[in-house]
Amino acid sequence: MNKLVFATNNAHKLAEVRAILEPEFTIISLDDLNCKDDIPETADTLEGNALLKATYIHEKFGLDCFADDTGLEIEELGGEPGVYSARYAGEDNNSDNNMRKVLSLLENKTNRKASFRTVIALILGEKTLYFSGEIKGDITLHPQGESGFGYDPIFVPEGYQLSFAQLSAGEKNKISHRALAVNKLIDFLKHNSK
Repeated sequence: MNKLVFATNNAHKLAEVRAILEPEFTIISLDDLNCKDDIPETADTLEGNALLKATYIHEKFGLDCFADDTGLEIEELGGEPGVYSARYAGEDNNSDNNMRKVLSLLENKTNRKASFRTVIALILGEKTLYFSGEIKGDITLHPQGESGFGYDPIFVPEGYQLSFAQLSAGEKNKISHRALAVNKLIDFLKHNSK
């Protein structure tokens, strides 16, 4: 039970989650399994995509695993990009283009409220469980900072003056949407791994 596959091809997500979960839990990457498959993300919800990824790996390798899906939800844009966050500006998953599209759509808009939401689907044997985390904030006028990934340079969490990309990895891992979801996962695992 202390070994889990994290079904992601995103090296940044893997590093963030390992920093939070290890050393208590050993996180096995898809690379460790020599899995280069392009896992489908065709659901129209974060929960659906997380489950698709976890189910794919669980069925292929027979291992307990978890997967996440994350979306940036912007109030002014009716919750977009949401489940389409990674490919908002096209199928190439280009973060710079995605940020440019968001900033362009918000040009001259005063409502810049947004939230990041992560949903984790965990498959343990026959059981499937979900854990979620959300952090509210605002979209900046211009990208700020060099750290992080995805939309981090244009998202300032509530109560902060700096974007996610300006915070240290340690600071971000204490407050982020993914950290909140992962901490719920950890609590569950600690209380159910005896």
